[in-house]
Formats: sequence, structure tokens, C-alpha cells
Amino acid sequence: MSDWTWEWEGYVPESEQLRESLCTLGNGYFATRGAVPECRAGLVHCPGTYVAGCYNRLESTVAGRQVVNEDLVNLPNWLLLRFRVRRAGGAWGAWFTPDTHPVLDHRHALDLRRGTLTRAFRHRVDEGGVLAVEQTRLVHMGEPHLAALRTVFSAEGWSGEVEVRSGIDGDVINGNVHRYRALERRQLTGVRTGFQEPGTVWLTSRTSTSGVEVAMAARTAVTGAAPVTSVFPPTRRRAVHRLVVPLTPGRPVTVEKTVALHTSRDSAIGDPLGAAIDRVATAADFPRLLDSHAAAWERLWRGAEIQVPGRAGHVLRLHLFHLLQTLSPHTADLDVGVPARGLHGEAYRGHVFWDELFVLPYLNLHFPEVSRALLDYRYRRLPRACRTAAEAGRAGAMYPWQSGSDGREESQAWHLNPASGRWLPDHSRLQHHVGSAIAYNVWQYCEATGDTEYLHTKGAEMLLQIARFWAGLAAFDPGTGRYRIRGVVGPDEYHDAYPDAARPGLDDNTYTNVTAAWVLVRALELLRRLPAWRREELCDRIRLDADEPPRWEEVSRGLRVPFHQGVISQFEGYGDLAELDWDTYRARYGSIRRLDRILEAEGDMVNRYQASKQADVLMLGHLFSPAELGRLFARLGYAVDDEVWHRTVDYYLPRTSHGSTLSGLVHGLVLARARRAEAWQYVQEALEADVADIQGGTTGEGIHLGAMAGTLDLVQRGLTGLETREDALRFDPVPLPALSEYGFSLRYRGHWGVRVGRRSGQLEIRVPRSEESPLRVVLADGAVTVAPGQTCTLVVPEN
Repeated sequence: MSDWTWEWEGYVPESEQLRESLCTLGNGYFATRGAVPECRAGLVHCPGTYVAGCYNRLESTVAGRQVVNEDLVNLPNWLLLRFRVRRAGGAWGAWFTPDTHPVLDHRHALDLRRGTLTRAFRHRVDEGGVLAVEQTRLVHMGEPHLAALRTVFSAEGWSGEVEVRSGIDGDVINGNVHRYRALERRQLTGVRTGFQEPGTVWLTSRTSTSGVEVAMAARTAVTGAAPVTSVFPPTRRRAVHRLVVPLTPGRPVTVEKTVALHTSRDSAIGDPLGAAIDRVATAADFPRLLDSHAAAWERLWRGAEIQVPGRAGHVLRLHLFHLLQTLSPHTADLDVGVPARGLHGEAYRGHVFWDELFVLPYLNLHFPEVSRALLDYRYRRLPRACRTAAEAGRAGAMYPWQSGSDGREESQAWHLNPASGRWLPDHSRLQHHVGSAIAYNVWQYCEATGDTEYLHTKGAEMLLQIARFWAGLAAFDPGTGRYRIRGVVGPDEYHDAYPDAARPGLDDNTYTNVTAAWVLVRALELLRRLPAWRREELCDRIRLDADEPPRWEEVSRGLRVPFHQGVISQFEGYGDLAELDWDTYRARYGSIRRLDRILEAEGDMVNRYQASKQADVLMLGHLFSPAELGRLFARLGYAVDDEVWHRTVDYYLPRTSHGSTLSGLVHGLVLARARRAEAWQYVQEALEADVADIQGGTTGEGIHLGAMAGTLDLVQRGLTGLETREDALRFDPVPLPALSEYGFSLRYRGHWGVRVGRRSGQLEIRVPRSEESPLRVVLADGAVTVAPGQTCTLVVPEN
């Protein structure tokens, strides 16, 4: 295994779904899981192909209730390639599968540099012969509608024939998440198939309620021997090309399968089927497709490469690979958000949560055009967010916790606890802090890129409407003399109500209130910075009354932050909850990451305890530098110095079960900034979350994109203390001995390929030659200006 490859040896059925997720190939438009081509979906394998933004809505009857869910659709399986062999003069053997035929030397190799997955294995035809098979696949990064699979068959010690059935399987369901099996899962209807000589089959279908037309065409060609048979047998819900090819020792036979995929959501096409057939007919052969695909990946790596020694660097490169497969430059042309599980599986139904909060900080400094497109996804759904707020009797924009195709709230009203088998009310839609995450991303994108045009137009509309929502939701409490936000759920997610309360929601969640104050401050700052004509135009467009900004100012200084025992409370009353006997539960269950499910199955509830699923208050230390966080609390009238913050960190560390892959990531960065030795333990957990599937089966349902991107941001922004504000790159490096060396390039304003590296107590910033103005770099003890073509080396503290 090299720095650029990941390998899986042997065939282990119980690990196949995890491997399939980690071996997913994609290009930002669509992705295909790393399933073996000869197997259909079941408990072991889960072939899946997903187009970004292709959703469908179905109604199901669950536990006597009618529920409606929108899902990212599993599309027809283009990988399908089955084979069987017969020796000369013998009968056909059974169709090969690794579950029914013992395999020798079975190996998968994921090549990150070239974006390919290669599988090689051998299996015994009988006592006297072996068939060797090597398969290489790609989902083209340069041509986003193309994919290809090359299979090379070699006979060892025998002669005969191999029959290949190369097809597209339209008989698919959304079956990747087994706990969803009680729901309706057949998303496609109207399957039609056909063929076109000399070697192309096609299949078309549509999503059953959203009406998206999906078309695939597959061209199969053979080199190394002329097929004995080449026919297109009629089959139900499958398009199949059947080939029989002679095979002799020393003369390998290669089967190349090239696939085109189009949907009616695509731009610049009239008919998806015609476009797919035309595209596959004109596609190059596999060697040339591989060359152009590898060249496209090389260009991506030049703009996004990260260098960290050892195991950490190996994992970080895998994380970056999957980020780029989900959100590539092709994404800039699509109306899509950040799917929490990538395009790698069906968990969370392919929905968009707040995970862009962990993704955009990295993309802003590498692929800002992708960040802008992801913000546009939110902007297009701003009218729906305003309508949702109005329907709830609120002003401004109330964005949904889970978003899909059209911006309505996609969170479930009920969810299944696998530990108890009971369906329970789901109050996660009360996580209104998603609006603050959107506002944060708007601001950070504009600071990183200098995109004033976006800030003054679409960005301003979103920011002001979100500020308006917070100002309207905050209510003045004469008893405390403070503004309070009641009835919400914070990032913790475990706590969705007070014990024995009749209504869901909590009061004065600190993360919610502080980020709401930040949004209001930024909105006021933006109004001051706007040119007068634009300010008047914008206020008229959104009907912003003159008395609203003064209220924003008042609320931004008066929101309540609760405290108890000298630490910041997660929400009002958190300190009054019972303490949990953590040691007993760990001894009884081992992993208690999903403590909420464990307690519910016991007839108890997590709402009774001081127990958090993931970072909540501490999330503030992830978003804001210590200096900015101090300023925010000071504006609110609270003195939160290093001592108070460190006490708060110490308080929540033992009370967190880390039921989210984001938790280790946030704790690692917070502890690193606090100069704590245990920071590396949490960073390691974040790095291993998916590759080791630390949550026990969840990665097989799709990777955790926010956590993957967050580890990249941890190096780029966290360890360097990088901030992009006031037209400068600001650094305040923090020590993390296990990651004391790193290097990466970034794109800042007009400077492409700015190199940042740390080694031996020095931070080096190299600015490539260009016609741009010099770059201003600020550290705690001063500022320097680095001209294009120059390198600046700065001494940084090691502790």
C-alpha cells in the first residue's frame, strides 16, 4: 500500500458494505459504490449509483402511521457484468459470484491519484485450471456523464469459452439502509430497454413521483478474441448484451464496458435517452478514457493536495478524495447542496443538513466556485424558508434542518430506535441553528474570496432574512432583563425536551443564542458597509422596516447565556439534570455512542441526564478563534476568559458520548487550541471514524462527508489558526506534536497556489509568481507583506 493507494485483501462478506462505501467512485455529478459487478443487492452487497440532487418522494405505512419520505434515488445498476466458463467440450459452469465460488488472491486496490478501483482475483475452473480476472473501473472526472469498466480474463492451464452478460439492471430499490426496510423503497417506474448495434444496450426509467427521467446506455466491446456469439436477449427490467468468447492460455480477452448516464435535470439536452446513446457512441476506448480521466484528477490534485507524513496523511488524502468525488468543479453547474453521507449510500436519505459548516471552510480556499454553487442551493430555497417562517408566525427565513429537492422540511416526524424496535417522535426539526450555519458560510465564503458582488446580493438577502428570524424569535424576559430563545434543539441532539415536559424544545441553548448574536452583528455590519443605493434597494426588496436594525442591535447585545457551577451551560437547566453513571453503562454495553437509544430501550430517557451526543457549547470553539469568541461573549455582557472556557471544556469532556463522527473532530480542534495533550486522541478518532467504521456499521450506509472535510479543515484552519478577514491571511498556529509537519496549497483572492507549510518550528508561506498585488500575512506579533514570487518564513511557538 502506497501513500496514494488503499488495498483490501481477501473476500470478507461481513465487511463488503464498508469496503463498497470507501471504494465509491464519483465525479460530483454522479457516483457509484464499489460493489462487485456480478452481484445483485442483498444483505452482503449493495450496488448503488446516485446522481446529485435526484430525489423522489414516497408514502409508507409504518406502525399504523402514514409517513412521507424523500430519498436520494438509487438508479439502475450499470456495473452489472456476470460471467461463467466452460472447458472445451464441457457444459457451462454456474455463474460466478465470490459467495459461491472460492476465490484465490482476491484484492481490491483504490488508486487515489488516478481515481480508479482495480479488483484482481483467481478462481479454480476445476482441478486442472484457473481463471484469472482483473477489473478496473472509473467514473470519469473530466466527462461527468461517463463511466467505464474493463475486465480482463486469462485462462491458466485450460481452454474453453467464457460467457459474459454485460447489462444495466433496472430492477433496483433503495436497499442500502436495512433499518428502512419497512418503508416503500421502489423509486423507479416505467422501465424500458432496447439495443443498438453493434454493441450498445440502453435502459430508461423515471422516478415515480418527482418525474425525473433517467437514461443509461452501455457499449460493450471485446478485444483479444472475436466473440463466438453476440446477442441482445430480451429480459424484464434489464438491458443485456450476451457475448461468448473463446479463451486459451496466453491469450487474455478484454471486455470493455463504457456507460453514459443522463437525466432530465441536465442542462443543454433535449432527451436524456438520446443524449446517453449519443454520448456512449462517441466515447473513446478505455485506454484513452483512462488517460483523460487521470489527467482530470491530476489537475484537481494540483489545486487541493495536502501533505502530512504517516498514517494521518494517508487518511487525510482518502478524505480529500471522497470530498472531491462528491463536490467537484462539476458541482458548480448543479442545483445541489452538501449531502451528509456524500453520494456513497442512502443513510439520512441523501439529505442536506448543516454539514456544509464543516465543508465550505475547506472549499472556499480551493474551489470557491463550488462553494458559491452550494450557497446558491440555499439561496434558491430562501423563498421557501421565508414561507415556512411565516407559516410558523415568524419573520425572516427559517431553513429546514433536513433539506432535499425543494427546501421544505424533510426531517422525519418519527424515527425507529433499532435497540427497542419502537417508533419515537423526532423533534430534530427544532434545530434552527442551521440558519446560523448558512449565514456563517455566506460570510466566510465572501471573506475568503473577496466576492463582494455575492455578499451584496444573494448573500445579503440570506444573511438579513436569517437575522430577521433570530430577532423575531428572541423574546424579552423582564425577569432576567435579557432576550431569550425558547423551544429549540441544539447541536447535541440528545436533548430535545425537559424531563416530563408536555412540549418539545429547550430554552436558551448557548450555541444557538451566541451564533444568533453573531448573525445579527454581521447583518448590522453588512448594512453599514453596503453602498447607499444598494442598501435602499435591498431594504425595499425584502421590506425591511427602519425599526428592525435597532432591534437587531439590542437583541445582539441582550441574548441570554446560562451558566452553572462556573461553566457555560449547554442550555437553561442543564446543570439541574441528573448525573449519569457512565462507568456502569460502559461496562454493560461497551460502546455507548448511541446512549439515547440504549436508555430508551431500558424505558429511560437521555433528557434526564447531563449527557451529550456531541459537542454543543464546545462547537463555539470550533467556529470562532479564542479572540473572536471572547469578543462575542463580551458584547453579550459576559466575561468568558481562558479560565472559564477551559473549565467549560473540562466539564463537558466526560459528559459526551461522541455519538456523531463530528464530535471527535470538534473536540480535537478545541483541545488543540487549548494546548491540551489529549487533543490527538480526538483527532485520531476523527481520522479513523470512517476507515475503521467506529460507529459499527454506519459507514457502509455512506461516508460521513462533514467529518471527512472537517479533518482537512482541522489541518488547514485549525492547526494554522488561519482566518481570512480584513483582506489578509491571519495565522495563529497551535501545537499538536503528532501533526507538527504539514503542507498544503490554497487559493486566496487572485493568488492561485499559495503554499503553506510547517516544519521544525517554522511556518513558510510561498506566493507564486503573478501580476497580483502582494499578499498581506498577519501573525499575533505583527504583519508582513509577501510579493508574488517570494517566500516568507516565520518562527512559530512549539508549545
